[in-house]
Amino acid sequence: MKDVADHWAWRRAPGQYATPSNIDLAGAKQFLAQNHVRYVLAQFVDIYGVAKSKAVPVDHLEDILTDGVGFAGGGVFGLRLEPHEPEYMVVGDLSTLTLIPWAPGYARMMGTGTVNGKPHAVDTRNILKSQIERLAKRGWTLLTGIEPEFSLLERRSDGAVMPFDSTDCLQKPAYDFRGLSRARTFLERVTECLQSLGIDVYQIDHEDANGQYEINFKYADALTSADQIILFKMAAAEIAHELGAICSFMPKPKSSMTGNGMHIHASIADANGKNLFHDPSDNSGMGLSKLAYHFIAGILAHARSLTALLAPSVNSYKRLVVGRTASGTTWAPVFVAYGDNNRTAMVRIPYGRIELRVGDSGMNPYLAQAALIAAGLDGVERELNPGPPQNINFYALSPAEIAAKKIEILPQSLCEAIEALDKSTLFREALGRDFIDEFVALKRSEWIDYHRHVSDWETQRYLSFF
Repeated sequence: MKDVADHWAWRRAPGQYATPSNIDLAGAKQFLAQNHVRYVLAQFVDIYGVAKSKAVPVDHLEDILTDGVGFAGGGVFGLRLEPHEPEYMVVGDLSTLTLIPWAPGYARMMGTGTVNGKPHAVDTRNILKSQIERLAKRGWTLLTGIEPEFSLLERRSDGAVMPFDSTDCLQKPAYDFRGLSRARTFLERVTECLQSLGIDVYQIDHEDANGQYEINFKYADALTSADQIILFKMAAAEIAHELGAICSFMPKPKSSMTGNGMHIHASIADANGKNLFHDPSDNSGMGLSKLAYHFIAGILAHARSLTALLAPSVNSYKRLVVGRTASGTTWAPVFVAYGDNNRTAMVRIPYGRIELRVGDSGMNPYLAQAALIAAGLDGVERELNPGPPQNINFYALSPAEIAAKKIEILPQSLCEAIEALDKSTLFREALGRDFIDEFVALKRSEWIDYHRHVSDWETQRYLSFF
């Protein structure tokens, strides 16, 4: 790590900056005053999962909670609002009030996006909330642990993008002590930032690629998990910037690097917190209940259209490939199957819960989890059967052997995934027709822009070829 001035006067013990639970307006004002907060960021995320904000002086806290904070919807991707239409108003959710430790004097609050006083149907946080309500009617809560992988990079004077630690150059650097130790300034600051807010970080590691890391924090309900992922991304990006680095969540930064995944561990709990996916009497030894098997079957049944929301960029499909990649074995399986601790299937079973391994760090966590609920509940409602688990190494099989087992392959391009999503009756009904139309249109445009771009690979291959 480069030497920088350590001006982090905010450093405190874990939980020091945690917002009191069940806080009310009076309590919020007191909490903000005690922590010398001058501005509150009224926040939402766009269709890509990127945080959008307005800074509101703390004296106007009540404005965020009553009328809300106005945004010109036409200036943000995916809100489906034209310049002549009413403002997009973000009405704050007080339970999400959080200090921003790396920016003393600031706090943030997520909110409900509204238009004309009603929740906006294409606001991605609202889309997740509507799916959560479907579970709540059954007395269920989706619990998720989302694992963000990221790359710590720097742009050199010649324009090249390289690992921030120039000594991080092992052929197989996973879990390497030196790679972890030499990034400790960044990793410690991000970890202590989360801990100070009461977020329980339980492990940090160097991943498969040079300059690639993962910070894991404790599972939570789906909405809280999504809010925390956005906060984590904000913290990581700004802390890296302070250190002269780039924290990248790009799914595949370089062809020679392992991609950045964002695996989702999931289970459903009842009102008493019991894990309804767990059944110790499961004959398979995976500890799964009938409910879990139906939920898995729903994921598999909608896997191809679901992929568009879990891997939502052109670059995502440089990570989701059949067989070996230029960076070696991929940890992003494209095989529509599940198996006992099988990291080569799209759904892994780490006993008594499920892990969906398709998603990458470029996904919108609200949309990804909303789609997960919609697909899983379809399997539950129709009592679908996922078939037997596939406890085999798919990477060791030939395409013919995979086809003989009747195992489907996930889309191999954004175009292919978007076409599958566009045809999905389930997601049009569950996530909303307006949202699907908007998402599909934006992603088709992205695909066209990509296809029209002439890459360095093409120039090197064809400039003098013909």
